[in-house]
Amino acid sequence: MKQRIRVTAICKRGNEVLFLKRAGGRVEGLSNFELPTGKIVFGEQPDEAMARIVYEYTGVQAASLKLSDVVTFTDLRNSSGQGNLYVVYEVQLQNEDVKITSERYLSYLWASSEKYAELELDEASNMVLRITNSKLEQGTLAGRELGEADKNETAAQDSAIIYTDGGSRGNPGPSSLGYYIIDKNGREIKRGGEFLGFSSSRLAEYYGLKEGIEQAIELGLKHVDFRSDSLMLVNQMNGIYKVKNADLMQVHNDVLKLLEKLDSYSFMHVPRSQNVEADAEVNKILDMETRRATY
Repeated sequence: MKQRIRVTAICKRGNEVLFLKRAGGRVEGLSNFELPTGKIVFGEQPDEAMARIVYEYTGVQAASLKLSDVVTFTDLRNSSGQGNLYVVYEVQLQNEDVKITSERYLSYLWASSEKYAELELDEASNMVLRITNSKLEQGTLAGRELGEADKNETAAQDSAIIYTDGGSRGNPGPSSLGYYIIDKNGREIKRGGEFLGFSSSRLAEYYGLKEGIEQAIELGLKHVDFRSDSLMLVNQMNGIYKVKNADLMQVHNDVLKLLEKLDSYSFMHVPRSQNVEADAEVNKILDMETRRATY
């Protein structure tokens, strides 16, 4: 699968974000709003490309650029299934005197999150905002237990955040996986784990992700944001690192095939402190197996 790489700016003014209105959308006659986004020219660093694009599209220099995230997604609803990798920057402009000088755009708009939720956003900008906003919110979302009726209602929805983890005591040694699934309001849908036998921690991380995807498919989820504290796994799934380890090749290929059953997905690295539920499932399984081996 080919991957499109772009830099995109979240230009902020207080609690508002800058959007540019296209002179024409991908669909004839449709003009969408979008975040300032563009290609990296050969020889440029991503931050250099971002500064150039902001100035070309707004007529205002960037006062500061802060790397916010690197997000990847595949949206099969309105595209050919091409992979997308977006390097996202939080940008402060030197002033608010935006001037549309590119024929690419008709006008601009500053909008709060409540307002831009009502805008007709292009597919990529909508995905970038959804992914980055969910990361900002995850620190304040406290998963809570639901009654069976609530769980069934939540599981019927097609979007969720899935935290996955894998661990090995001894590396290699006794290993297990864990997952924790919540809806967009932070309410728990499902959690669980599985003993893997004798394995390495990196392989356990991949099996944790595979199990998370299988759970998503079983629950009928279509749009999933995956979270992991394994930077290696996230970077490999985002296409930043290649999979070179022979022991990971098969499960990596299995994961890619399973992802084809989802409409859209993303992978994001989080610190271990934000992955405690999935980690707890891993250790619970390993503790049980340790006690079983003792007796």
